Amino acid sequence: MPRFEKQKYKIYYLIEYFKKYTDEEHTVSVSELIDYLAGLGISAERKSIYRDIAAISELGYEIMQVRDKRFSYYLAQREFETAELRTLADAVASSRFITKKKSAELIKKLESLTNIHNAKRLNAQVYVANRIKASNESIYYNVDAIHNAIADDSCISFKYFDWDKNKHRVYRHDGREYEVSPWALVWNNENYYLIAYDMREKEIRHYRVDRMIAISQLDKKREGKAKFNDEDTAQYTKKFFGMYDGELTNVTLNCSEKITNAVIDMFGTDVKFTPQSDGKTFNVTVEVAVSPVFLSWVFMLGDNIKIISPQNVCDKFRKMVQKAAGRMEE
Repeated sequence: MPRFEKQKYKIYYLIEYFKKYTDEEHTVSVSELIDYLAGLGISAERKSIYRDIAAISELGYEIMQVRDKRFSYYLAQREFETAELRTLADAVASSRFITKKKSAELIKKLESLTNIHNAKRLNAQVYVANRIKASNESIYYNVDAIHNAIADDSCISFKYFDWDKNKHRVYRHDGREYEVSPWALVWNNENYYLIAYDMREKEIRHYRVDRMIAISQLDKKREGKAKFNDEDTAQYTKKFFGMYDGELTNVTLNCSEKITNAVIDMFGTDVKFTPQSDGKTFNVTVEVAVSPVFLSWVFMLGDNIKIISPQNVCDKFRKMVQKAAGRMEE
């Protein structure tokens, strides 16, 4: 860029310097700013720097002056506090649905929102040991595609797969495309799920977003609005432990007061507690998908919980425990 052209962007370069290099612990003097600009081929006098700092302040940047042995300056306020960026970076690093490569890219972008000194600290905060990350690089864009379809009130098509023992993809429906009406994205058990209306089966279903590929927005309006409105998203996700499918059933549980927190954490504060005559337990009736994950949750709570009804769920739980015991004996 010619010298004259660079001169026109002097204030821009000064703003970038304040953003990138300064904070309360790292201030800059007028002399250092003059040297910085000179390195860019831009000439500046002390008086012009003072005017530029005043102009930058008028633009809304909070430039603070520090008086010690010399006057120096720093940028005091930013769009994001360092603590906020650390929280975002930690969330990105620990998220299973974001691949390692995409996590690194996003954290790099977050680092650009603070100065180089805080960026080093930020990077040091985000390592999560042994974190299992998603392997489907397209998931990041899948989420965006689904959001766009929801905003446009459009159906989508996609292919859906499972993993086999050789870590190969096995496509469901013999590789045929699914066509659904997307209604919501939910974050459950560290994974993204699409809640959608299956037009063929006339019911609400959910899909792991990281197992969806080749998502296309269709020129079809969404269906199932009335069905979806009847099914609150939060209530829907409560029924599916870890979003595992199973037959929806009203199950009555007898719970010890010791596990009150665990019951509320799982089913929310709206669930009705019915105190029992022993004065130490209460019953709850909840609609859940009776899956291995639900039965394992009951097992994990030990003698603090008991399935009261229906009998077929009691039988399923008993068989699961007996089968597990048998495998331990083998």
